[in-house]
Formats: sequence, C-alpha cells, structure tokens
Amino acid sequence: MRKNDPSTAHTPSIMTYKHPNSVLMIFCKAPVPGQVKTRLIPELTADQATELHIELSMKTLQRATLSNLCPVQLWCTPTTDHSFFAASKTAYPLVLKQQQGSDLGERMHHAFCSALVTYSHAVLMGCDCPSLTEQDLEQTLNALTQEHEVVLAPAEDGGYVLIGLNRPHPELFDNMPWGTAQVLGQTRNRIEHYKLRHYELSEQWDLDTPEDLERYRALPLG
Repeated sequence: MRKNDPSTAHTPSIMTYKHPNSVLMIFCKAPVPGQVKTRLIPELTADQATELHIELSMKTLQRATLSNLCPVQLWCTPTTDHSFFAASKTAYPLVLKQQQGSDLGERMHHAFCSALVTYSHAVLMGCDCPSLTEQDLEQTLNALTQEHEVVLAPAEDGGYVLIGLNRPHPELFDNMPWGTAQVLGQTRNRIEHYKLRHYELSEQWDLDTPEDLERYRALPLG
C-alpha cells in the first residue's frame, strides 16, 4: 500500500500529468454506517461494511493518483464535509466536488458538464471496482484522445464501472434504470442510436454482494 505523508502539500495545479487535458472523476459516498455497502449486511455488520467502503475508496484513490495520469476530482455525497473526504484531500492530490442531482443519471451528467468546461476529456468511475487497474485508466484516456466519443468499462452484472466522454451526452443518463442489469444494454443501444464512436475496456466486476466479497478477499495482496 502506498504511504502518504500528510505534511507534504499536494497541489494539483503544479503537478506534471501524462494527460493534463483530461480529468478523472471518482464518485464516493460518505462512509456512514448503514448507508454504504448495505447489500453486504448482515454478512457484515454496518460498521464492517463501512470499513470496507473506506478500504475500497482508499485503494481507488491510490490507483488513480499513483502515476500522475491526469488531475483527479473526488465527487462526494451527500456533502464534502465528512472527515474522510478532508483526510483524502490531505493525503492525495485531488479536488473535492459535491454531487448534484436527484438521481444517479443527473449527478453523472452534472459532473461531466462541470468537468468538460475545463478539460477536453473526462472519465467517471465509482470507488468499489477492485478489478479496474491503472492500465485500464490509461487505456481509457488514450481512447478518448484518439477521438472515441464514449469509453465504457462493462461490468459482469449488466452495468458499467467507468464511462469517459469528450463532451456532455445527456441522452446516456436520462431515464436510465440505474442499479439493474439493463443499464449496459440500454447504454449501448443509445450509443448506437446516436451513432457515437465508442470503445470498450475488458469486462470488470464491482463489489456489491457477499459473493463479490469472497472474490475480493481471494485476491492477492498488494
């Protein structure tokens, strides 16, 4: 695990990035017991599920910032005020943002609209996908710079764990059955309907169920 010295000031604006015109946005819930990883309860207690959420989030931030691929934004909900978010900002070179919108689609679209004012390419991901690697992130950024309009990382459960865009596409987020196995298929259908040039990473998996937890615990350490 990467060691961080909180006394060392991280200032994203003076860092050198491989993809300075791109931004990686990470959606993250505040680690409040009973509000995160609830599908793992009662397999885990509410406190254990919260600790797992924190562990997964920290590993995601380490992966996202380790090689200075691009600027990183941590999009927080319900607010940016939780101490975990403040500690993350101290430990990693990132900017805190607050999610806005009445459902996941609105929050995602708002984040892209905000980011693409400043950056040419934007990538959005969650914080609970152990299979997503730094190489996957770089592959995504490369695909966006090669003029693919949409990049997806499909998930085994019928959703996706990452999406990248070069401009806002509200049609990909409006009236989507979030949290169901239909999300990926409907997203692909809309990409085809609007004739968007797109690229897909290899299939991924995220950690939602007790079976996923067993799979996560079986991963090699490191």
